[in-house]
Amino acid sequence: MNAVKVPLYLMPGMAASIKIFENLRLSEEHFEIVYLEWFMPEKGMSFSAYAKHMCNMVTHDHPVLLGVSFGGMLIQEMAKHIPVRKLIIISSVKSNSEMPKRMWFAKYTKVHKLLPTGLVTNIELLAKYAFGETVNKRLHLYEMYLSVRDKVYLDWAINTIVNWKQTEPLENTIHIHGEKDAVFPIVNIKECITVKNGTHTMIIHRSKWFNEHLPALILS
Repeated sequence: MNAVKVPLYLMPGMAASIKIFENLRLSEEHFEIVYLEWFMPEKGMSFSAYAKHMCNMVTHDHPVLLGVSFGGMLIQEMAKHIPVRKLIIISSVKSNSEMPKRMWFAKYTKVHKLLPTGLVTNIELLAKYAFGETVNKRLHLYEMYLSVRDKVYLDWAINTIVNWKQTEPLENTIHIHGEKDAVFPIVNIKECITVKNGTHTMIIHRSKWFNEHLPALILS
């Protein structure tokens, strides 16, 4: 008799496509993997409403949700609407207290609303927003990974991140974070599994670490 597979939903980071997970090699015998993708928010849509709508894409009971960066914040909001077995966030934050000072500054000064998001067709600028990295030689790579290039979405996403209201971590949250994350510096992060030399894009560049450690973290 076959063992029941664990439903695992994967949510990419801001503006990113599901291709960021292409190097993950998780056993099809143990996991049923479902990919979630960003959709365009309605005008004035709250983060909670967006998360509730995304929950409509979840067809399993008590799934494991895994999210990267802004996607990690989204799956936490989703867990407020549906029961989940476990949350795994990567290169993300568990509460607004883990945000860097520049995001708190943006929240109170509204300076983020002055960002030139109309230039999202410029892949180098978009990569800087989404990954916190200068693209240089990897331009073709990031062009493949960053699929959502709409100004309305990006304005909504940046404003949602800056104004996230969660003050306490949710139960059953596993936090994996790179020690060299430039978007959410690890100095602000509490109680996480640290990946040595991991950057904000480690889900792409450190897939070997995740292939070795994720199965046990999911099943434990």
